[in-house]
Amino acid sequence: MTSQALIELLTELYRERFALYQRHVDGATRISEYEFNNTYQYVIARAMTHNEWLRAALADLGAPVPGPGAALALPDAGGKDLTASVAGDDQRLVEAFIERWAPRVAAMPNARHRKMLTLMLGEMREQARFFAQVLAGREDLLGRRHATVGTGGGVLPVRWME
Repeated sequence: MTSQALIELLTELYRERFALYQRHVDGATRISEYEFNNTYQYVIARAMTHNEWLRAALADLGAPVPGPGAALALPDAGGKDLTASVAGDDQRLVEAFIERWAPRVAAMPNARHRKMLTLMLGEMREQARFFAQVLAGREDLLGRRHATVGTGGGVLPVRWME
């Protein structure tokens, strides 16, 4: 694989990964159940790390950081169906991303980049499982709270309060 081919592959992957990251951010703004929103915050934090890995790999090759790819729309549903629609769609999108990229990553001759992307895809498999657990209504995705502690009814409608 030439240097230019590697840059093109990483650029394409960055655009798709960034679009998926942004889609998770948009989904988190719609998910008000505390445990499920916390799961989204975890997924978003890891996606930010993946994007940073890709930016650094492109910078090491002397390539510019590309602009974001096409935005991924949220499904249109309301009420209780909203969480299931968003999480189900996210699971589908993550699984499709992995299916599309796993063979290309496995075929990469550059061991450093192949390992980095293999780790990223492995973490994304875990995220797909998280979304499946959200669909199943599992509230203990990131751990269990003491029985006497509540969530206060959900997350705040805005991220920062002054």
